[in-house]
Amino acid sequence: MSAEGGTKAIVAALAANLGIATAKFVAFAFTGSSSMLAEGIHSVADSGNQGLLLLGRKRSERERTPQHPFGYGRERYFYAFVVAVVLFTIGAVFSLYEGYHKITHALDHPDEKMSAAGWAFGVLIIAIILETFSFRTAIQESNRVRGDKSWWQFIRRSKAPELPVVLLEDLGALVGLILALGGVTMAVVTGNLVWDGVGTLAIGVLLAVIAIILAIETKSLLIGEGAGPEAEEQIIAALESVDEVDHVIHIRTQYVGPEEMLIAAKIAVHHDDTAAEVSRGIDAAEAKIRAQFPEARLIYLEPALDEVDLKNAPVTPETPAPSS
Repeated sequence: MSAEGGTKAIVAALAANLGIATAKFVAFAFTGSSSMLAEGIHSVADSGNQGLLLLGRKRSERERTPQHPFGYGRERYFYAFVVAVVLFTIGAVFSLYEGYHKITHALDHPDEKMSAAGWAFGVLIIAIILETFSFRTAIQESNRVRGDKSWWQFIRRSKAPELPVVLLEDLGALVGLILALGGVTMAVVTGNLVWDGVGTLAIGVLLAVIAIILAIETKSLLIGEGAGPEAEEQIIAALESVDEVDHVIHIRTQYVGPEEMLIAAKIAVHHDDTAAEVSRGIDAAEAKIRAQFPEARLIYLEPALDEVDLKNAPVTPETPAPSS
């Protein structure tokens, strides 16, 4: 994912959410609608989340240090995980509580009606239009990098967290606005404010689902994801295409940042090759990998004469554990 594309989507979402949040709170002040309050809190949470994504991107650009020799690329994963936590705790939990409170209040005061409903309708329609533009920007930027992947595959497999996070947030915001509009509409048509609370509960459930999906995906990235079976097969093919490499004994890959992959492999070399020939082969293999995977900035290749991978062999009484 290009840094420019991700930043553009985040800024577009941030600008939309700040404006939408202000309008929703104004509408809540006039109507007392819990759906409007829940949506206002939702927009505030989304605005804070976009700020966290920008902060994470900025902090990830710091130079590596002796304490963090592989740099700070994973800070983007950490802040994306914080976004999921914020979305759940502030957005979902508040909406669920407010929805429950609204329903119990409406049941205790069945004659109470919604006031100034026109404000709610006007703000919700404007918010839907603004959120649609933000969602459209996120889709356009995602289409630049997702290739032939489906949208679900893009969200699951993307190593850069910003666009998937913004996509899910914008989708959740649009659906939440529709739920709020439905809740307000039913409350006005039926004269029963229980529907406003039902809409608020639906928003809370929606936000909880999105937060859980984001937490699962960003946790996987934070722990450390590999390049994937298909990419590893391509890396092995590139290594074994070099004359000096007989075959790959084993390989490990991991993304230490959205745009930085670590590759460590043990390769079998020919018995009669000199050290200079092995060195040239390793250089050639690294060049081939980087030509195919520009993000492969950290490549460590260990040449070996033996075809048996002792370090990964099972420990048995006949095979003592290798010393570290």
